[in-house]
Amino acid sequence: MTTHEPAHISSRDNPLLQRVRKLAADPGAYRKEGLVWLEGDHLVRAALARGRPLAHLLLSESAWNDPALRHLALQTGARAVIVDDALMKSLSSLESAAPIGALLALPAEREPIRAGMASVVLDRLQDAGNVGSILRSAAALGVGQVIALTGTAALWSPKVVRAGMGAHFALHLVEQASEAQLDELGVPLVATSSHATLSLAETPPLPQPCAFVFGHEGRGVGAALLARCAQTRRIPQPGGEESLNVAAAAAICLYELARRPAAS
Repeated sequence: MTTHEPAHISSRDNPLLQRVRKLAADPGAYRKEGLVWLEGDHLVRAALARGRPLAHLLLSESAWNDPALRHLALQTGARAVIVDDALMKSLSSLESAAPIGALLALPAEREPIRAGMASVVLDRLQDAGNVGSILRSAAALGVGQVIALTGTAALWSPKVVRAGMGAHFALHLVEQASEAQLDELGVPLVATSSHATLSLAETPPLPQPCAFVFGHEGRGVGAALLARCAQTRRIPQPGGEESLNVAAAAAICLYELARRPAAS
């Protein structure tokens, strides 16, 4: 629990604020800095709920005077810093800036792939909203690991973190992996294809555990990676549309995996 009196920042040129601005503006800055900027009390609470220690907590003066947010600040164990309201707004790229945010330290070493886990593999997905939505579906439906291949949007970028709504803290995340590293998974790879013979719901059931592979929004899963997949399944689309948004497709696939028991 925070017991010391929080510092007060009133200078725009303060080094801590400069660091936060860099993290908020550059999607890949966290890889160099080893820190992620969490904007808003929802993300702060989500990190704390999963036992993630926070390095710094920043609050606007107005937030410090709000009993609920002050209580949250005192529970984090992080060094609290009070920032002038106008300066706090300058840290955000959102239309309505959050009055509270935190810096979260990431491991210095790249996370290894965990073998034998139900997983999601992201192959060069570019849209931060799609990536964050897939992380939310994975966390909600009991898939514990997400592996982002090289070329995928940065998992801890501000936009992906906001779209994930706290899902990051429930998942084991592996970034900048190669296709060859997928051999370490030790579970079958499954991809979706409109040309697949079997639909998701048909027998035989999906292998469990398995790793669902989702590809680039425009080009889909790469040919070499598709060749690695043990199965391809199609998602029935009686409405006749050519394809689904990749985040919607992922939610459908992961729900199907969760609702069907493994073959005995």
